[in-house]
Amino acid sequence: MAPATEIPYLRHPSELPVRYAYGPDSHPRPGVPRGEIHEHAWRESRVFPGTERRYWVYVPARYTSSTPASLMVFQDGRMYLDPDGEIRAAVVFDNLIHRGEMPPTIGVFVDPGEPDNRNAEYDPFTDAYARFLLTEILPPVRERYAIADDPDRWAVCGGSAGGSCAFTVAWMRPDRFRRVLILLGGDPSYPDLIQDTPKKPLRFFLQAATRDLNWNAAEDNGFSTDLRVAAALAERGYDLRLVLGDGGHDPNHGGTILPDALRWLWRGATG
Repeated sequence: MAPATEIPYLRHPSELPVRYAYGPDSHPRPGVPRGEIHEHAWRESRVFPGTERRYWVYVPARYTSSTPASLMVFQDGRMYLDPDGEIRAAVVFDNLIHRGEMPPTIGVFVDPGEPDNRNAEYDPFTDAYARFLLTEILPPVRERYAIADDPDRWAVCGGSAGGSCAFTVAWMRPDRFRRVLILLGGDPSYPDLIQDTPKKPLRFFLQAATRDLNWNAAEDNGFSTDLRVAAALAERGYDLRLVLGDGGHDPNHGGTILPDALRWLWRGATG
C-alpha cells in the first residue's frame, strides 16, 4: 500500500487542539487475524474522463467465496487505511469481524481522481459518483469476490466533502446502498431535501464537531449545518444516530468512534 498522503480536511485557525484517545479496537489485537489489502489502479474512467486514481480492496480473514460478504465503500480511501493514522479502518474491521460485531465485509477504499478532481466528484448533487462506483469500480470487485446483492448489506462512508458524497450516493441509489456513515459532511441543502422527499430505506450514522468549519459564524457554519441535517432526518423518522465531539474539522474524533459507529451501523446484519 502506498504511504498515506496529507488528509484532505481543512482546519479553522480558532479550533481548540482537542485530541481523543483511540480505544483497543483501533489497535491490532493479539490473536486477531488480519485481512488482506490489495491495491489497484483505475485509469480509464468514462464517468470522469481524463482522471486516474488508486483504490484498495480489503478482504477480511473470515471471507469465503461460499458465503457472500457485505460491502462498504469509502471515499478518500487512502486516508482510512493507515494503521497508525487517524481512522484505521482495516484494523477496526479486523477486530469487529473477528468477534462477530459486524459481518464479514469487503471494504473498497477509493481515492479521488487525479489531477485534482476531488471536489468535482464529491460536491455535485447528481448520480454521477454513484454511477462511477456501480459501473466502473465495483464490477471488477464483484467479479473477484462474492458480495451479497441485498442493498441492506451495502454501506458507504466519507468525511467532509467525501461525507456529502456518501449522502448523495445513498440518496440517489438506495436500491444499492442503505447504510451511510458521514463524518463532518452535512450540506445546507439537505434539511429541505430530506423534509420534501418521501422517506427512503436508509440508516445514517452522523458525526459532528462543535468547532467544525465556521463554527461561530452566521453563514456556512459546519456545526449547525450538521445539527440541522440530523434534526431533519430525525423528524422524518430515519434510523439515525448522531455523535458530537468537541473538536474541529479533522478526522481524529471520527476515527476514535469508528468501532462504535460500525457496530451500530451494521447491527442486525447477517453473514
